[in-house]
Amino acid sequence: MTLAILSALPEEQAGLSDLLIDKVQTTHAGRRFEEGLVHGQPVVLALSGIGKVAAATTATALIERFGAKRIIFTGVAGGVGAGVQVGDVVLGTHYVQHDMDASPLFPRFEVPLYGVAHFSADVDLIATLSIAAYAHFESSTSQIGTENEAKDKTCNLTVHHGLIASGDRFVSSVREVQALCAALPDALCVEMEGAAVAQVCHDYAIPFAALRTISDRADDNAHVDFPAFVRDVAGPQALGILRLWLQAHLNPTSFNA
Repeated sequence: MTLAILSALPEEQAGLSDLLIDKVQTTHAGRRFEEGLVHGQPVVLALSGIGKVAAATTATALIERFGAKRIIFTGVAGGVGAGVQVGDVVLGTHYVQHDMDASPLFPRFEVPLYGVAHFSADVDLIATLSIAAYAHFESSTSQIGTENEAKDKTCNLTVHHGLIASGDRFVSSVREVQALCAALPDALCVEMEGAAVAQVCHDYAIPFAALRTISDRADDNAHVDFPAFVRDVAGPQALGILRLWLQAHLNPTSFNA
């Protein structure tokens, strides 16, 4: 049963390719896909590029062309919920398009003809990813040793569960965050792909979950050192979490968290 791991940017998936055995690269629909084995099970990696349409195209290709039966999206997001801080992880239990508005024909945020605004993640995937995220945080803390300042920072990292809001705009001002939170008070973070992939997976009845590392607070400083954060923090953190998740999900006897 093929597992797909999807990201928007190469830095968000750094290191995952090295986990694949017997790798095969394929170009399809203008995107590069890498297939291989992890713990003897088929895994395919893909980069969607940025935005909802690009993400939906790639998710559809993963299902139709590569036979994906489960999809995990990993990447960064801007925190908007109370207590969601830089470095934290958000696991989306539900996804909404914050720029979907077909009113007055349909309620704001509701996807026309679906009768819903929110698409749900797979409960089992979220539970396992949560275990892996906490295990990664605990492991990182133990390896820091006596570097108290860094240790305190790692100890304070949190895994949040809740609503992820997606839209085709980079939210980067306090004013935008305030407006978004007023309209969607339950939103924990904002990004540009998750809700689109969730809708595709809903259409195909494919289990889906997204793992997002918070890179900023989606405010006026959201652009500061973004590439460096993705390369140096978010990418390695996602790799650590997913390495544990793959052990739990594909080779349970090797995971003792």
